[in-house]
Amino acid sequence: MEEKKNGTPHSIAWRDRTEGSVTGVTDVLSFDENTIVLQTGQGMLTVKGKDLHIGRLELSQGEVKMRGCVDSIVYSGSNPAKKGSLIRRMLR
Repeated sequence: MEEKKNGTPHSIAWRDRTEGSVTGVTDVLSFDENTIVLQTGQGMLTVKGKDLHIGRLELSQGEVKMRGCVDSIVYSGSNPAKKGSLIRRMLR
């Protein structure tokens, strides 16, 4: 079976701010009850909230399932699909 690290489809699905899943995950960088930091093909993804738990982790398939009260989901780092800042793209 061929492993796809680059170009892996990435998605986020949340239900009622209490449970969800992320696909396209290449690594779990850190986690505790308030913050989960994931590496994806679209950059680093930080999930913040309360009582966060990783219910299922399958890095071979790039999937993470989480539970808890989510307050924010933030990307940081580079996004290979979009180069340059938002301001720079708007001023073209």
